Amino acid sequence: MIGIIIVCCLLFSLNVAAQDQDSIASVSLQDSTKTTFMDRIHQLQQFLDDKAKKKVDPRYIEVPEKPWRVILRYKANMVNVDYDNSIDFPATNEYSEWNLHFEPPVATSIGFWAGYRGTGLSFSLPLTKNAGRYFSISSTGAKYGFNFRLRRFNTSSATLSATDYKDGIRNGDGYHDEQELAAPVWISSVYVNGYYVFNGRRYSQAAAYNQSVIQRRSAGSFLLGATWYQSSFDYSDISNFLFMMVGHGVHRIKVHQANIGFGYGYNFVPFRGLVINAMAMPTVSVYNRVKVYKYDFNFDVTSPVTEVDDYGEFDSETKTWANGKTHKPFYMYKEGDLLGCWEVDPETTYTWLRLNLDLRLGIAYNWSRYFIGLQAQYNNFSYKKDDCQIRIFDAYARLSMGVRF
Repeated sequence: MIGIIIVCCLLFSLNVAAQDQDSIASVSLQDSTKTTFMDRIHQLQQFLDDKAKKKVDPRYIEVPEKPWRVILRYKANMVNVDYDNSIDFPATNEYSEWNLHFEPPVATSIGFWAGYRGTGLSFSLPLTKNAGRYFSISSTGAKYGFNFRLRRFNTSSATLSATDYKDGIRNGDGYHDEQELAAPVWISSVYVNGYYVFNGRRYSQAAAYNQSVIQRRSAGSFLLGATWYQSSFDYSDISNFLFMMVGHGVHRIKVHQANIGFGYGYNFVPFRGLVINAMAMPTVSVYNRVKVYKYDFNFDVTSPVTEVDDYGEFDSETKTWANGKTHKPFYMYKEGDLLGCWEVDPETTYTWLRLNLDLRLGIAYNWSRYFIGLQAQYNNFSYKKDDCQIRIFDAYARLSMGVRF
């Protein structure tokens, strides 16, 4: 009996020992797998660091040892829109030039950026009400840069300016006043820009604009850039019929524009840690598509004014008045008259050689693991169709503070 008990104890001991060995082997295997995974992460990080350092001349550009960054940003974006038009009165040899100026509130936001080297994610919270929607993405490397901006807003406030001319001579002092449109004007723009840096080993845009590297000595570079720009200007609500009529029926304009440019950027380093960047790039459009949507009216502001109102009733099917005429002078329009309007086929034109401008300024200071920067960018776009011209001025300023780890 005792022998049987001893044998059972031995068998139990061997089984426990075997389980312990299996547990030890399992733990060792898990540690090995974990170590291998962490090694691979380290190897990938080392590869990216070595690649970043090989692309630059260390005498001019320093790649920080700490690759991770967290940045707090405050940004202000502004847009101005000028809408110019002219209206002729052939019967009296008079004409008038007028301008509508739209300026929505400055869009301010606060947000943060977090990432590794030049790659990361950002989030921002708008601080301004009634400033429309604004969205942006940007990335900067040793030899390239990329920007994407989207802005959409509406406003009923405008500044109206007008100047009258008779026989080619200015008549009077002109008109300038704040206006509230009957219905809002919608304005949207999409801006996509990319550029290539020829002297990327010694000159870095990133040093001034996102601080992923540090410029140690002054250097400059020529840059080759391309831009895609599209925008729309829409005040098609019939409540704005007055502006449409004096604007030759135009109520909506869509623009698609592709530009190429050649510019120059320079990083000035007066002392270690501080860099001041300035970049200018004029661009020329190689594709400029303008699509204009129009209304036609049964009244016309440019029609000769007649003393006797013999127009009768308007036939909406034939688009003519009872006396056979298609338009009635607008200055005879009074409450009770039937104002009619209808869509006409949109006009699409293709032009090129439009000149636009891209200006940028960046200042950054680095000390220890910390840095602070101030960046600004200005763009202007213009397009013209007959007597109608629209100019859009788009600019932003950004203050950033960050830490490396």
